[in-house]
Amino acid sequence: MIKKIFKGIVFSSLLISASFTYSQSNVIHVKSPNGKIDMALESGAKLTWSVKHENTEVIVPSTISLTLGSGEVLGNNAKVISTKKSKVNTTFTTPIYKKESVVDEYNQVIVNFKGHYGLILRAYDDGAAYRFFTNKKGQIIVESEEAGFNFSKDHKAYVPYVRDLRENDMYSFAFECDYVETPLSGFVKDSLAISPLLVDLENGKKAAVIEADLEDYPGMFLTRNNQTKQGLKGAFAHYPKEERMGGYNNMDYMVAKREPYIAKTSGTRKFPWRAIIISESDKDLLNNDMVQKLAAPSRINDISWIKPGKVAWDWWNDWNISKVDFKAGINTETYKYYIDFASKNNIEYVVLDEGWSEETDMMKIAPSMDVEKLINYGKQKNVGIILWASWYAINQVLDDAFIKYSKMGVKGFKIDFLDRDDQKMVKSVYNIAKKAASYKLLVDFHGMYKPTGVQRTYPNIVNFEGVKGLENVKWTANDDTPYYATCIPFIRMLAGPMDYTPGAMRNATKADFRPSNSMPMSKGTRCHQLGMYVVYEAPLQMMADSPTAYMKEQESTTFITKIPTTFNETVALDGKVGEYVSIARRKGDIWYVGGLTNWTSREMMVDLSFLDKGTYSAEIFRDGINADKDPTDYKRETIDVTNTDKLTVNMANGGGFAIIISPKK
Repeated sequence: MIKKIFKGIVFSSLLISASFTYSQSNVIHVKSPNGKIDMALESGAKLTWSVKHENTEVIVPSTISLTLGSGEVLGNNAKVISTKKSKVNTTFTTPIYKKESVVDEYNQVIVNFKGHYGLILRAYDDGAAYRFFTNKKGQIIVESEEAGFNFSKDHKAYVPYVRDLRENDMYSFAFECDYVETPLSGFVKDSLAISPLLVDLENGKKAAVIEADLEDYPGMFLTRNNQTKQGLKGAFAHYPKEERMGGYNNMDYMVAKREPYIAKTSGTRKFPWRAIIISESDKDLLNNDMVQKLAAPSRINDISWIKPGKVAWDWWNDWNISKVDFKAGINTETYKYYIDFASKNNIEYVVLDEGWSEETDMMKIAPSMDVEKLINYGKQKNVGIILWASWYAINQVLDDAFIKYSKMGVKGFKIDFLDRDDQKMVKSVYNIAKKAASYKLLVDFHGMYKPTGVQRTYPNIVNFEGVKGLENVKWTANDDTPYYATCIPFIRMLAGPMDYTPGAMRNATKADFRPSNSMPMSKGTRCHQLGMYVVYEAPLQMMADSPTAYMKEQESTTFITKIPTTFNETVALDGKVGEYVSIARRKGDIWYVGGLTNWTSREMMVDLSFLDKGTYSAEIFRDGINADKDPTDYKRETIDVTNTDKLTVNMANGGGFAIIISPKK
């Protein structure tokens, strides 16, 4: 049922202030532009940082340091020799993102310590961050890093524990993690979690631990601080010493032995940012730009060739097409059919997933496949081809593969089974992105650690997995996917885009769901799947089901293909972590609104005040009255709306909605 409710106008104002203070000779304070956040750095026997938001202690004094291979500890008995203060208020463009530009406003202090190292401190209105830098000659070895995140209370946390290790290496896995709600003291001792990790500060406030601008350095895991028992600390994979083949279909390059250090790197460099995002309401997390703000700017001068879009995907639906006169599978005929389907529905790409080549030698094309013929056929139909490859396979022949397939006309690569974020793998990610850009190739990283800003630095990286996506329902019966679906927009998506791969046309209730390889289904309603195309950030967005399934559901298919994958503006409407979410995004003069709920049915109010004045036509897909029993049931309707309206939308258990709002001509 849709109701229209008059919206009043509320005016608000924000008082902006900025300051840098020194409460003691060994304590440096940096305040956010609006004055709400106070970041402090105290030097003494140990170097500690802390963060307050108004009267809320977010991070209480927590030790930070770098231990070098020489035995020198950067942070012990630190002596300040100079500080440099600055205020920055600028804007940078973000053409392949959820908005067209980002306001970058912060107060900063650069602190130089005796010993040729220092810290950069930044306070934003939505968080605080620090990073080490060194000015030492030659190379240095970083033996370990101490990154502390101690909290003042035993807050509830949403912990994404490391799971499904690759052959017992605790730092090798697919970065696909459920969220476990637990007090910080309940964080399982000696276990690891990944960031972003969200902490409930109470009174509506949340804090997310995150890192950014990770380059030539290992990623940061999180583990419990066993001393405070209500704090976290960073943990880092040591550098690989010996590697061997293993894992799924022998396609993972496993670490057999690691070095005693985490990184060997340039002595003159900046290290990754350690940051805390602070929100005053859950919905604020839905439109946060911290990682973009902390990332290194684009290193690609001309990005005009980078074309986001949707992808007709083969693997999830098991190449399962019917009512054709050929055997469906990994063969040229099947992919021509996918191309025809993509062309007819204005889908920009088709991916050739696992099987088009030998698994460990991507220069050897499978006998059943004529890749060049498919590329040329796609050109005729205005459909680009993207090739799948394991990280190991492509890394063996990187230049040769990029030369060969770019000449054929391939548009990019989906690269899988990285499954690590040690220094070697992080360096490889940057190297692959840089080389791919030189051949004008897109990259979609799978089996990949969370994005940390490299997507701004190399915008040809158009998506990342690092999320427990729809593929998991093909083999897991007990996962609470609607709960997870309403967690990741607030947590995982803080890091950047995610290749969740939505689009299931077979939708099931909790009771009726079952795993299936060739006829996979999703948990929750059809409109839950449609809503994901608006809610989830994904410049390269998959359509996971088969052409046969989509053609049977043409009304849903047509609606999905209307939704862009990048936007000019994003507005967070409403949400509560793990319960429900609603987001509006604008492309040109058209708005797209999406909402999701967990297994609880609920009524959601959609405030349309983000619209400009005028009358609009709203095409609405919402759960049908019988969606609680048949989740494929939906209602499509078109109504006129204005910016004074509020819409009330009923969502079924595991439900959702999606709306396209266009100006009336």
